[in-house]
Amino acid sequence: MRTRLAATSLALAAALTAGVAVPAAFAATGAGTAPAETPVATSTTVKDILGRLPDGVIAGAVIRHDGKGAAAGPVTADAHFRIGSVTKTFTNTVVLQLVAEHRIALDAPARRYLPELLPEAYDGVTVRQLLDHTSGFPRPARTPGPYDGPGWQFKSVKPEDSLRESFAAAAAANVPPPAPGSEQQYNGLNSLALGLLVEKVTGRSFAGELERRIIRPLHLRRTSLPAADDLRIPSPHATVYAAGQDVTEQSPYPWAEGGMISTAADLDRFFTALFRGRLLPPAQQKLVFDVPNVKSSADNRNCLGGPACFSVGGLMRYKLNEKESAWGKTGSRPGWDNGFFATKDLRHRVVYSLNTTGSGDVLKRIQDIVGAALTD
Repeated sequence: MRTRLAATSLALAAALTAGVAVPAAFAATGAGTAPAETPVATSTTVKDILGRLPDGVIAGAVIRHDGKGAAAGPVTADAHFRIGSVTKTFTNTVVLQLVAEHRIALDAPARRYLPELLPEAYDGVTVRQLLDHTSGFPRPARTPGPYDGPGWQFKSVKPEDSLRESFAAAAAANVPPPAPGSEQQYNGLNSLALGLLVEKVTGRSFAGELERRIIRPLHLRRTSLPAADDLRIPSPHATVYAAGQDVTEQSPYPWAEGGMISTAADLDRFFTALFRGRLLPPAQQKLVFDVPNVKSSADNRNCLGGPACFSVGGLMRYKLNEKESAWGKTGSRPGWDNGFFATKDLRHRVVYSLNTTGSGDVLKRIQDIVGAALTD
């Protein structure tokens, strides 16, 4: 199946935040618009949507709704996929576990742990502000893409180099960063710094800490964080394309920001455990859903200039109706668009992974899936 370069999680978040064409008035809390109305009943179900796939937009789909998996197109319900920025929630959970163990101080300067990597200009940035994207870190440096020519999907960037290049570009531009904690700007550099912080504090690899703290305890047998030079993805999986090239094998170099591989069943198990407080003590569990009371930065394509919508736990908050919000996380890598969303009480939850054809509005399809899945 031929797919285009996957839409980034930023674009998806913007579309969901805007509440465009979502069956259940699915809009972000604080999107800067009128409050969402109570969702109206709809006859469209996840099963109905799957029955119409594949189509001109979606070549293959894996959807797990309320614990039941299904698929459409040349892919199976137990397929592996690259989860992209959904990785960030795993990263935040590991950091919060270390906070609970008093090995990381939540409100200590992050530079205390990474003095060689974080410039003095960011001395006031705390660990909490890395977790909730209020650090004021600069725009990330360019990453490999089709503009790099054939084989771009095999190229990688070390997390340390990505941070150094990004900070150097910001210093050269001579634009002072916003005051730490003053606004929220979704930024993968925060997650790279958190992964390096975990390694510095524990003396072990970040991948090893993921295994020890989350993957093995939850028996996530199909979840992993491969090394940057491990291009493989376990079978079964979809064959995916981007910019006309088969990118099924690609570097998972985004690492703590977006390098993990998983399945819908494993992600469902992880998020269910996270929501139910199985991974964190009560004090840190409260932070999973704690969104800072700050504005979203002017160019943030997630919360659209309104209040912040990302929590300390790495989740995105969206208003479903007058009384309830949905929580979840999107993620993408070339060939895959993925996400998890649920009501806080887990009354309804959905994991999806889509492979697109490169034409049409994939965001509308995602909105339809999420809206149908979370509507009573």
